[in-house]
Amino acid sequence: MSVHDLVLTPTGLRFAGRRFACTIGRGGLTRDKREGDGATPEGVHRIIGMFYRPDRLGGQSLPDWALPIRLGDQWSDDSNDPDYNHLVRTPHPFSHEEMRRADPLYDLVMITDWNWPDARPGKGSAIFLHRWRRPGFPTAGCVAFGPSDLLWIASRVRFGARLIVRR
Repeated sequence: MSVHDLVLTPTGLRFAGRRFACTIGRGGLTRDKREGDGATPEGVHRIIGMFYRPDRLGGQSLPDWALPIRLGDQWSDDSNDPDYNHLVRTPHPFSHEEMRRADPLYDLVMITDWNWPDARPGKGSAIFLHRWRRPGFPTAGCVAFGPSDLLWIASRVRFGARLIVRR
């Protein structure tokens, strides 16, 4: 393991010599991820992107590879969509998640390479690192943090860093 790795442990996420409280999917950890199962997939996942809301996080210290979330940005979560598990733009006829949400969950999002770029239908979309709803509240499969911890991690993580998820 490298100092640049993000390592999920039973007591939180280790990164850069610190440990951060986090939540995972309501379905726990899984070796057989399926779309809609609410589980966080085990394995080694690379951080391959970062998006942020400039209207809410303007002036924050983020890496130069972080991209602003634009009006109309969406993430496809429909296994029948040719753009499944990719960023798409509105109008989009398939099921998707809005990236520019009314709540703060996706104000800052790190994207992993889970089932990407060549998504296999039904194997699950979008394992993000994002803000939690509240401490201890599970996600739909992502890894979530308190807002200040997420910002601290995002300002220091390297593109391509590994998120290691094991039991």
